[in-house]
Amino acid sequence: MSDYKFEGWCGLDSNAASGNMQWQEYQPKPWTEDDVDIRITHCGMCASDLIFLRTPWAPDPYPCVVGHEIVGKAIRVGQNIKHIKEGDRVGVGPQASACLEPDCFACADGVENYCPRPEHVGTFGGRLPDGSRSYGGYAKYNRTPGHFVFEIPDKLNSHHAAPALCAGVTVYSALKHESVAGKKVGVVGLGGLGHFAVLFAKAMGAAHVVVISRSSSKKDDATQLGADDFLATSEEKAWHTPAGRLADRLDLIISTVASPGMPLAGYLSLLAFEGTIVQLGASVEPLPGFPPFLLMRKRNKIVGSAIGAPEEIRETLELMAEHNIRPWVEKHSMRDANEALKDLAHGSARYRYCLVDEKPTE
Repeated sequence: MSDYKFEGWCGLDSNAASGNMQWQEYQPKPWTEDDVDIRITHCGMCASDLIFLRTPWAPDPYPCVVGHEIVGKAIRVGQNIKHIKEGDRVGVGPQASACLEPDCFACADGVENYCPRPEHVGTFGGRLPDGSRSYGGYAKYNRTPGHFVFEIPDKLNSHHAAPALCAGVTVYSALKHESVAGKKVGVVGLGGLGHFAVLFAKAMGAAHVVVISRSSSKKDDATQLGADDFLATSEEKAWHTPAGRLADRLDLIISTVASPGMPLAGYLSLLAFEGTIVQLGASVEPLPGFPPFLLMRKRNKIVGSAIGAPEEIRETLELMAEHNIRPWVEKHSMRDANEALKDLAHGSARYRYCLVDEKPTE
């Protein structure tokens, strides 16, 4: 039996999204020898946290503890776990469970993030196979099945590693699948995902990286991150036409935005022959329509990609350690999580927030 209590910032209703989470005790999943208990020191903040608190995607979601970019110290490790030992610095991303059965196309192929079965459960806000709730990282402790717990490389600071466990791997997985090396890449939206896309595309050998944004307000940031070019769509009136300076130039576009008003047809005009748009930005609203001819005339594609598999999380962390990649992260005290959540809702992050427990104790 553990001698520590699971406490955290609990969302009790939809008002929690306005900065009204309550610090209280909660009951984690029952312990098994396949689990790891983590004393949380850092937890990245993701837009998914806000979205869930506002409009949960699970029945009977409350109380919930959000946060799925968790870093901390392994303080209890099940006997069946061989890749983690007590005292290791470890992390947990957005997935806490999958069926892991050999007859599952996803789990058998090492892409557990696409497991279609009910056992696929997120790190927070879901029901695990035993019927218990999954609780996230705005908290003191976390208990997660060890298959989804990862050792953090020594070269990485915890506040840099945390956002890589969701935002980072989401981008890495898409770039890896599309074989980014040698390609001309556009990144739509310079936010949490977008800034990772610039950093990773350059590290993975992209020939040219262009940030695409509505205004030029983030142009200097894009340059500092390593981008080769910048397109401000509200300031270059002909950008979406055949006369645009980037028309038919890009092999790959990583779209980190999603709204009915986004100029999707314009982005398609930037693609070269057999170019691809990868949609990473998520929204409950539909994307805008466009004439099918825009896809047909250059054999273009629009595809989707979601988070990353466990092995891809390891690869993401290794890439960051090898290339000394440091995402732009602003630290906030765990005790100030409600205020940080309100800032996140206002779009103040440049480009990720991370909650930090300044005095972690066992």
